[in-house]
Amino acid sequence: MKKRVVSLFLVAAMTVGLVAGCVSKKAASDDGDKKKGEGYELALITDVGTIDDKSFNQGSWEGLEKYAKENNISHKYYKPEEKSDEACLAAIDLAVKGGAKLVVTPGFLFEGPIHEAQSKYPDVSFILIDAEPKDADGKVDIADNTLAIYYAEEQAGYLAGYAAVKEGYKKLGFMGGIAVPAVIRYGYGYIQGADAAAKELGLNAGDVSIKYTYVGNFEASPENQTLAKSWYTEGVECIFACGGAVGNSVMAAAEGEGTTVIGVDVDQSGESDTVITSAMKGLGISVYDAIASFYDKKFEGGKTLTFTAAEDGVGLAMETNRFKNFTQKDYDEIFGKLKDGSITVQKDDVAEDASGIATEIVKVENIQ
Repeated sequence: MKKRVVSLFLVAAMTVGLVAGCVSKKAASDDGDKKKGEGYELALITDVGTIDDKSFNQGSWEGLEKYAKENNISHKYYKPEEKSDEACLAAIDLAVKGGAKLVVTPGFLFEGPIHEAQSKYPDVSFILIDAEPKDADGKVDIADNTLAIYYAEEQAGYLAGYAAVKEGYKKLGFMGGIAVPAVIRYGYGYIQGADAAAKELGLNAGDVSIKYTYVGNFEASPENQTLAKSWYTEGVECIFACGGAVGNSVMAAAEGEGTTVIGVDVDQSGESDTVITSAMKGLGISVYDAIASFYDKKFEGGKTLTFTAAEDGVGLAMETNRFKNFTQKDYDEIFGKLKDGSITVQKDDVAEDASGIATEIVKVENIQ
């Protein structure tokens, strides 16, 4: 796939309006243009979220849909009803039987199913987002008909934490969905960025605190809203909502409270005035480019690509930000350091939980 440098603002324009497995016989779907007697060439199988989650699934779907509509290619998505390898494989079977030549699967829980599907369907190509195909022993095994795409979520999280503290917030929150690698990377980066900004500001140890948890789902629910509300009541000023529709619950809790939210995956500023920025990754454009490479016969099957700040693959939504103190100049400076490698951010494999992230200023309250 051509590794073109793409502005995250282009991605935001595509996705303004997430990570997990699957389908049933009554799967919801969205059909693109289809000629009589033909199937759907392009297919996307969502994780436990939906294609209108204003986050991970939607970003991936919009990249596929954009390419399909521009090139008059039939397309369809399949909505999971449960998290299991069997259900995921059933969804893939359904897509292939429906005529799919290329299947996009966003999410960590597709590791096993794609490992099996890539052998079962050697004439079908697969794009696996945020994961690599793995066998039963957890060993990575990527076939020539599969392209795996990762993003440096830890860098996007770092930027979010850095900006929040530079903005003036000292009581922060991180509310993740399910503790899958991409969500963990966002969270660990958030802690590191907040600590870096606190040190630059000359704050003392403990001056900045972060309440940190995973709610165990990617849903908008009364329970998630109640938890976020309790955090705000306890003094939290800004929550990084990192879990698809969980963000809707956090935004609802923040409204009318004078508190704020950082969105995730795509630009979520249009969802609520409480969203001061979003930690984004180039979902739409990377999926679009991967599909384009397939039709251009340049598909990089058998490879794993990771999009970082160096490729403009992650960043903050600055064009729509609601910061009062954190400036574009501040952003450009810190982003440049990530881009040129002056700053490195630890990933999800450095600690068993958030309390294990080394900090000098930030105090992390890891809530199980």
